Amino acid sequence: MAFPSDLEIARGAKLKPIEDIAGDMGLPARMLEPYGRDVMKIGLGAVDELADAPKAKYVLVSAITPTPLGEGKTTTTVGLGQGFRHLGKQATVAIRQPSMGPTLGIKGGAAGGGYSQVVPMELLNLHLTGDMHAVTAAHNLLAAMVDNHLHQGNALGLDLSEITWRRVIDMNDRSLRNIVVGLGAKADGVTRQTGFDITAASEVMAALALTTGVEDLRARLGRIVVGYTPAGEPVTAEEIEAAGAMTVLLREAIKPNLMQTLENTPVLVHCGPFGNIATGNSSVVADLIGIRCGDYLITEAGFGADMGAERFFNIKCRVSGQSPDAAVLVATVRALKAHSGKFRIVAGKPLPDDLLAENPEDVHAGAANLRKQIENIRMHGVSPVVCVNAFPTDHPSEHAAIREIAESMGARVAVSTHFADGGAGAAELAEAVAEAANEPTEFQFLYPSSAPLREKIETIATRVYGADGVSYTPAARKQLDKYERNGFGELPVCMAKTHLSISSDPKLLGAPTGWTLPVREVRASVGAGFVYPICGDMRTMPGLGSSPAATRIDLGSDGEIVGLS
Repeated sequence: MAFPSDLEIARGAKLKPIEDIAGDMGLPARMLEPYGRDVMKIGLGAVDELADAPKAKYVLVSAITPTPLGEGKTTTTVGLGQGFRHLGKQATVAIRQPSMGPTLGIKGGAAGGGYSQVVPMELLNLHLTGDMHAVTAAHNLLAAMVDNHLHQGNALGLDLSEITWRRVIDMNDRSLRNIVVGLGAKADGVTRQTGFDITAASEVMAALALTTGVEDLRARLGRIVVGYTPAGEPVTAEEIEAAGAMTVLLREAIKPNLMQTLENTPVLVHCGPFGNIATGNSSVVADLIGIRCGDYLITEAGFGADMGAERFFNIKCRVSGQSPDAAVLVATVRALKAHSGKFRIVAGKPLPDDLLAENPEDVHAGAANLRKQIENIRMHGVSPVVCVNAFPTDHPSEHAAIREIAESMGARVAVSTHFADGGAGAAELAEAVAEAANEPTEFQFLYPSSAPLREKIETIATRVYGADGVSYTPAARKQLDKYERNGFGELPVCMAKTHLSISSDPKLLGAPTGWTLPVREVRASVGAGFVYPICGDMRTMPGLGSSPAATRIDLGSDGEIVGLS
């Protein structure tokens, strides 16, 4: 019998009343705001009210460098949360909110998969409580006020060629990457070139994810730089007089959303910053609440440990003041075989037959990536646990190969079948994580805030990526000098590079050496609170593929959604 689809599994879920889920976390009714039957928002007062509650163990889920198909971090995060219940422990899961662009494009939704999902799946992937739309509205309000400022005389002296604030929409639409606004009569505005990014790439989204409360959010939005004067002076959202209204538009979106897994484990769903150019982590606020609501708080970071985990450690934890107790490193047979360099995996196409054939030697051939990502976790003083995310096409000898590689590095390792078996399939993983989290940790940042921006960039490039050094274009050097001059030098750095390699070249697999990281441009997300060097061609507005998921999604005659994945 064929394995049921994610949507079929989700439809069969036996959901508990969401009030009971909150009760399991120790959240009283006064902290909760119902959004329909199956979702609640949690008021920000919960952060202070829960401050004296026992603190959960803080666990990050990261991964080796993924293939274009992804290696199942969200599914593992959900499965691990469910797995702790089989050990008699209470866990809370914290994940990002999916963007509708990928949901309707190639990637599909981000509710997990198989028997390790967040439910209701349809609600999670489509709108949820409207937070994405609130971010879109707040971002575009600022864009409208910038253009209105230009139309009304440009009293702040913005240089039209140095306006950095674009518009956003939560959709994959390549035709909006570069546009011209202000066409028509004089009353239609100042003509200039600009463009759209996807909402997940908005600095407003990044600021929301890193904020600790309403006052902090208001200050972060005010610090957003929308452009520069001809003299190189920054112009902010505060000066445009937009930050107050932007905060108002986000007054509900700042509250985390509470849902549940198929096995009724509590899930905090909040924010969805882009993984390539922003932190790729769910919100600080959700973690400040979840860390007081059980025995374990399990959160996920986007892409491999060189990206999402590095940003989690050096940006998110720097803001939140929380220290992780353990980190899970998700590895798959197919990804390690891909890192051997023998196979090519393309999203939307079947896996090569040769890759599916039993061959533990191909797993060993790609082992360098797993070893380096274990090192990347350890250099922050955190104990790694390698999770072998098992697929039906794997072979026991290949799982044994991953175990051998991990144990040779002194890391704990567990094979997990949470996709097929739910929490029961993650029990071994939960035991290994519990052991790791009980060990003393010496969590540390890679660099101090006071270090110059170039030193921060070069530390990440050489220590995390394994580069020999960094090269800067003349434009990047000027931008770094400008940011230091304008007082942005103490911000952490968020490296924008490909997620398909530890290096900046997506074609370099494994753990490349003997290369130099090229920084072609540097941008500042001053409101969010980081500077991001761009190392390659970063698309902040994806396009749809030849057969997007949207073509298969519809409403059935019974009013139920079909085709969602």
